[in-house]
Amino acid sequence: MKRSVWFLIVVALMGTVAVWLVDRPGSVSLQWLGYQVDTSMALLLVAFVVVVVAVIALYRLWLLILTGPDRFRQARREGRQRKGFEALTRGMAALAAGDADGAQREVRRAGGLLGDPPLTMVLSAQSAQLAGDDKTAARFFTAMLDRPDTEFLGVRGLLTQALKDNDRAEALELARRAYRLRPDSQWAVTTLLDLLIRSRLWVDAGPILADATKQGYVSAEEGRRRRAVIAYEMALDAERSGNRLGALKKLREAHEGDPSFIPAGARLADALIKDGKLRKAAGVIETAWKLAPHPDLVPVYMSAKKAEQPPLRLRAVQHLSRVNPFDAETQISLAAAALEARQWELARRHLDKAVELGVTGRVCRLMAQLEESEGGDAARAQDWLVRAAHADPDPAWVCGQCGHVVESWTGLCSTCDSFNSFTWRRPPTLAAPAPRATGEPVDALEPAE
Repeated sequence: MKRSVWFLIVVALMGTVAVWLVDRPGSVSLQWLGYQVDTSMALLLVAFVVVVVAVIALYRLWLLILTGPDRFRQARREGRQRKGFEALTRGMAALAAGDADGAQREVRRAGGLLGDPPLTMVLSAQSAQLAGDDKTAARFFTAMLDRPDTEFLGVRGLLTQALKDNDRAEALELARRAYRLRPDSQWAVTTLLDLLIRSRLWVDAGPILADATKQGYVSAEEGRRRRAVIAYEMALDAERSGNRLGALKKLREAHEGDPSFIPAGARLADALIKDGKLRKAAGVIETAWKLAPHPDLVPVYMSAKKAEQPPLRLRAVQHLSRVNPFDAETQISLAAAALEARQWELARRHLDKAVELGVTGRVCRLMAQLEESEGGDAARAQDWLVRAAHADPDPAWVCGQCGHVVESWTGLCSTCDSFNSFTWRRPPTLAAPAPRATGEPVDALEPAE
C-alpha cells in the first residue's frame, strides 16, 4: 500500500514537472569541439536524465561483474549451511527418539555440508553412544579436547564413559579437569566433590564442598553436616597415622560443626577422657544428648563421671537425662541403669513411659528382664520376649538411600556407596501377624496377668 502511494506521488511530480517544462519551452545552444547543438530545454533535461540513468546502470553492471563470484560462493555456502543445520535438527530429533542409525545418517550428512563443526562432533559422539559404540564415541570426545569451544563437552563425555566403566581414577582426573575449565558449573563441582568423597580424599574434598556451598549447589544445612562428616573422617585418618593431636582437632571441628553428629561427639568425649579432661568430655556428651540421644553416648558419659558402680551409673544417667527428659532413649537408658542398680520400681516407671512412647524389641526385653529379676515370674517374662520378637524394630543406623543397616555408623555405605546417608532410626519392616502366648494377644501393650 505504501509503495503504491509513493508511486502515485512520484508520477504526479513527474507529470507536474513535464507540464511546467511544456509551458516554458525555452531554447539551448551548445558549441563544443566544432559542433553546435540547438535544442529545447525540455529535451536537454530528458537527455541528461537518460545519461545519468545509463551511467548508473553501467556502474551497477560493473559492480555485478566484479562481486558476482563472491556473491555466488556466499549464496552457495549459505545454502549448504541451511541444509546442514536442517540435517542436524533431524539428527537431534532422531537421538531424542532413540533412532541411532537415523541420527548417525543425519550427522554424516551434516558433517559433509558444514565441514564438521563442534555441534556435529557432539551429535556424532552421542549417536555412537546410543548405538553402543563406546570406542567411536570416545574417539569423538577425545577429538573435542583439542578445541577450546568443545573441550568441556569432550571432558564430560569421557568422564561419563569412565564412570560407566567404573574407572574411578580416570573419572577423578577428568573431573578435576572439568572443574578447572568450568568452576561455575554445577555438574563439574558436584561431580568432583562426589568422586573425591568416594575416593576418601578428604583434604581435597573440603575446599570443593566449601565452593559448592558458596555457589548454592549444596544447601547450607547439608554443607554444615558434610563438613562435620569430612572432619570426622580426617580425624580417623589422623588416628590411624598416630597423629593424636591432629585427630583431636578434627574431632572438635566435627562436633562443633554439628553437635547432633553422634559418632563425632562420642569419639571426642572419649579422647578428652584419655587426656583427663573429664568435665569437658561430660559437656560434649550432654550437648549431643540434648539434640540426639543415643545409647552409644551413655557408657562414655559414665566414664566421664567415673561411674563404675551400678548406683553411680544410675546417678550419672539421671544427671544426663535432665538435658532431654522426654525422649524415649532417655527413658530406656534410665530403666536399664535402674535395672542394673536393682531399683525395680524406678525401672518399671521408666519402662512404662518408654512403652507409651513406642513398644520396641529393646523395651520388651528390658520388661522381660524386670519381670524375671523382680518377682521371678518366668511366664510374664516369656510373654514379653514373645512380644520382643514381633515388636517394632529397635533404632539402628539405616542408609537413607538403599535401606542397608549397620551396627556402627560409617561415612560411605558399603552397599550403594552413598555418602553421609546413615541416620539413627527404625529400620523398615514388613508387617507380620503376631502369634499368641499365654492366651493373650502378643500385640497388647501390657503383659498378660
